[in-house]
Amino acid sequence: MKKILLGAAALVALGTASAVAADLPARTYTKAPVYAAPVYNWTGIYVGAHIGAGFGSNNSLNIPGFTTGSNDASFLGGGQIGADYQFAPNWLVGIEGQISGLSNNNRTFTNAALDSIRSNDDWLASVTGRLGYVAGPTLIYAKGGVAFRDNSGLAVALGGVATPFTTNRDDTGYTVGGGLEYMFAPAWSAKVEYQYYNFGNTNVTTAPATTFAAPGANFRDDIHTVKLGVNYHFNWGGPAVARY
Repeated sequence: MKKILLGAAALVALGTASAVAADLPARTYTKAPVYAAPVYNWTGIYVGAHIGAGFGSNNSLNIPGFTTGSNDASFLGGGQIGADYQFAPNWLVGIEGQISGLSNNNRTFTNAALDSIRSNDDWLASVTGRLGYVAGPTLIYAKGGVAFRDNSGLAVALGGVATPFTTNRDDTGYTVGGGLEYMFAPAWSAKVEYQYYNFGNTNVTTAPATTFAAPGANFRDDIHTVKLGVNYHFNWGGPAVARY
């Protein structure tokens, strides 16, 4: 009898549990969130600053007997502003204005008679277009355009005495270069850049019957620069540079 009662109780309990389970809602399953890689958008306006060094080419004055003096590196620093447009979808075109101040950018040509020409530039500027290839946070680009400089840093001496002279020293020329830029945070990028400035030949003429009287007294006026910079981007093509 006891066994019959226990079996009946077990059947009742089993039936009750089945009924309760039938009334419960179906278990729901949620998928784990899928990671979305950042989308980098280079289209927009940017402003920034840079530091670096400038190097004069090792070119002698085009007169026998003269040697080139100081051609050492000079410190430079300045700023830039530009606008870029990303298309197709990994290519970029842009325009940039840049200005750099130079410290101690001297080039001196001298001979044994203490005749000399001293060239100096206090600042450089450029307006360039640029074309680049975008690979996520990395931009590789080339640039080129018109270059400018101050046109007051030229002095001539004969026998160590300052002498009046005439010159066709240009304050405009051309520039080419390239670099690599990397987005290290939303709206911020860092760059390393090489830029070459060429202002043609500088001709110098003093009074007749002097060292610089003959035609062709000239030297090439060009500067090589290496710059490190940082830019802040104001995007018009979407939200902040990297969308997460």
